[in-house]
Amino acid sequence: MHIDQYRFGHIDIESHSYDADVIIFPDHVQERWWRQEGHRLARDDLDTVLAEKPDVLVVGTGYYGRMQVPEETLDSLRSTGVDIRVGKTSDAVKEFNRLQREYARIVAALHLTC
Repeated sequence: MHIDQYRFGHIDIESHSYDADVIIFPDHVQERWWRQEGHRLARDDLDTVLAEKPDVLVVGTGYYGRMQVPEETLDSLRSTGVDIRVGKTSDAVKEFNRLQREYARIVAALHLTC
């Protein structure tokens, strides 16, 4: 999967457009991804990701980086063996596209707005 374009509140993936948060898997996109606490990421928000056992998880924290990723969430994810990369969504998009050349099992969980 390739991310063609990202801007505040909108993302184009493989020529399909999305206007809500997404999780991008190697073979499909989970639309309208929502977290239990909106702007705070919890491990349980990523159950579908962990079931796929990715090598790398790229998390986009929003255009301005306002989605929090608490240390306990990071520790819990790391304990599963997944390599996690966190950044503003614009940076996460670049990282995801770049890392796809290195890893077959890469997933991105992207907050598209704030």
